[in-house]
Order: sequence, then C-alpha cells, then structure tokens
Amino acid sequence: MTSPSIKTVKEVELKSARVIMRVDFNVPLNDAGEITDDTRIRAALPTIKYVLEQGASAVLMSHLGRPKGKVAEAMRLAPVAARLEKLLGAAVTMAPDCVGPEVEKLASDLAPGQVLLLENLRFHKEETDNDPEFAKKLAALGTLYVNDAFGTAHRAHASTEGVAHYLPAVSGFLLQKEVETLQRLLENPERPFAAVLGGAKVSDKIGVLQKLTEVVDTLVIGGGMAYTFLHCQGRKIGISIFQPEQVEIARQILKSAEARGVKILLPTDHLIAQEMKIGAVTQIADADIPDGWGGFDIGPMTISLFTKELLKSKTVFWNGPMGAFEIPEFANGTKAVAACLADSGAYVVVGGGDSVAAVNQMGAAGKMGHISTGGGASLEMMEGIDLPGIAALRQSSVGVS
Repeated sequence: MTSPSIKTVKEVELKSARVIMRVDFNVPLNDAGEITDDTRIRAALPTIKYVLEQGASAVLMSHLGRPKGKVAEAMRLAPVAARLEKLLGAAVTMAPDCVGPEVEKLASDLAPGQVLLLENLRFHKEETDNDPEFAKKLAALGTLYVNDAFGTAHRAHASTEGVAHYLPAVSGFLLQKEVETLQRLLENPERPFAAVLGGAKVSDKIGVLQKLTEVVDTLVIGGGMAYTFLHCQGRKIGISIFQPEQVEIARQILKSAEARGVKILLPTDHLIAQEMKIGAVTQIADADIPDGWGGFDIGPMTISLFTKELLKSKTVFWNGPMGAFEIPEFANGTKAVAACLADSGAYVVVGGGDSVAAVNQMGAAGKMGHISTGGGASLEMMEGIDLPGIAALRQSSVGVS
C-alpha cells in the first residue's frame, strides 16, 4: 500500500484551490505535428476531472521531447492542448510559456473549473537542473501541488521534485495507483511470482536484476541482455550483443539466485541472422550460435520453456522485449510472451515501451493487471529506489490539510 505519509488528492480540500499539477503529456507526434498516441493524456484525465469537479482550477505542466533548454517549435504543447480539450470536454487555455508575468496573470485569473496548460517545461534548462528559483516560480502559479506524472517521478527536476518544497503536495490517482501496484509486487505478491526481463543491455538493469533475485520465485531473461549471461556460462554467442564488462556481475546474479533458490531461465535456442534488419535471412540455432551469426529473438523451444513456466505463476512483472521487437522477423518471442501472459490468469504488471507496445498491438492490454506509464520509473521503483518525485511528496506532505 501507499506509504501513509504520502497524501492523495482525495485527502485535501480542493474548493477554490488553484492546483498546479505535473502531468506526463510527453506524447509521440508525427512529422505533421499530430499526436499518434494519446494514452498518456487519457491517463491523466481522472485526476484532472476530479480536481475540477471539486471546485478547483488546474494549471497543468509537462515536458515534451528533449529540447535541451531551448525553444523548439516542433515540441510545443499546442497539439496537446487541443487533444486535451476534446477529451476533457472543456476549454483549455494554452500559455505562451511556463513562467513569467503573462503566465502568472493567466494563472491568477483562472476561475474554478478552468484549465491552463503551460508551455513545454524543458524549453528552460532550469527545469532539468532542478533550479530552486525556477521551481519557486512554478510553485507561485498554484496553491496546491499535485504530482500525477509517474513516468517522470525518477527525475529530480524542478516540476517533479523542486515545486514540492514550496507548496503543500499530494499525489494524483495515476501516480498513486503506480506506487501501490509496484509496492504490492515488492512487499506482498501472490506467489509464485515471476519476473520477465528483456532488452538489450545488462547494464541498464543491474540494480533491478539484483533486487528481483531477492523477491521473485522465477526470473526469466531474454533479449540481448541474455547473451551476456549465456557467455558467462560458456555458451558460444556469435555476434550477438554482449557486454564483456558485465560478465562478472551476470555471474554474481546467477550465483545469488541459485543461493536463494530462485529459478533462472535463459534461452535454450535462438532465432539467428547475420544482420539485424527487415528481410534478414533467419534460421534456428540450438544452444550455441555459429560465428558470423547473432541471436535476435528467442527460438521455439525457448518460447515453450518460458511460457510453460509463466503459466505456473500467479504474479508476473514484465519489462523488456525478448528480441529485436521493432523488426517483424524478430518479434515472435515478444508476442508469444504477451499472448501467454494475457491468457494466464496471473496478475501481470507490464512496464517498458516495447513490452507495452506488444501488449497494445495484440489488443491484450485489458487482460493485464496493470500497464505502467513509466518504464524507467517502474524499473527504479522495483529496484527499491525511493524515487525523487515520490520522496518529495512524502517530505512535503507533513502538515498538508
């Protein structure tokens, strides 16, 4: 459950409040500047609607892309304001910036039930620097701070951590659900509990791998990261992605899992090719991969091994694809895992872009227990890290009325 010291938006008086809310509207845009997936906007609607219904006004702030502290026309939030207006069924005023006299006037003039969307926070380098003066300027736009952007909670930025030092601060519904869900996995999962980790590099997931060996019953490892583990077991991996500097850590993780009685499953066969590209000629290799070939997806025996094991589980955490999922030839393993988990009856938590994409492509999101909105944030939380955005709420929540 959520730490009792973090209050939620339901536990504070909202009538006549001016809520400054951190949301995650970092949505994908096409070359024409049109939103191609509004999932993140939709995810923020319950908290926004609740705040407005309770008689507050809302000042929303978000980043979009990585403009690196400079104004980038292609990363303006105007398309987001337009989409939000449609989804919300209410007018949304688009601010010309996120700080400054004009923005302050727009915020102060808001009546209960009205919405103001600030321009891209990351047009100012002070945002990612977590500059105290910049955080103060943002805080001055509201009387209560609500953080509902779990996807950025692992960043100590002005809007995610700094503002909480200057205003009473609480969590929104989305952030609350993410925290409760992941804490449940760490503290009280229904067993057997399995974790499925994929992706390219061991180095990206060392901390979570080490933590998971302390809490899961089974650890399933696929994707490019599996080849570092296979190498340390003496397998031939051809030209598969491999991190020699991580071999000793991989060996320690395997030993730690064995000492704790955690079952670790690694690929036993591979879909291999000489190049990772669309239209590549592929074949199946058993345990060893020949020179000049690389493993870019798990093979049929591995799919069977992984899925049979996962069907025994009551709880599953999945982060990362089983192969080079973005290329159709190497997407089968990831899709097979997604299909298995969708029909498993287990409580499944999915985090990470490619895993979520696979689930969405198959129309299986509704069969999962929880689709996390934060790949990096969910990994760090599963690692046991106290995320800066959440720690700031805990520290600020003392005395919130």
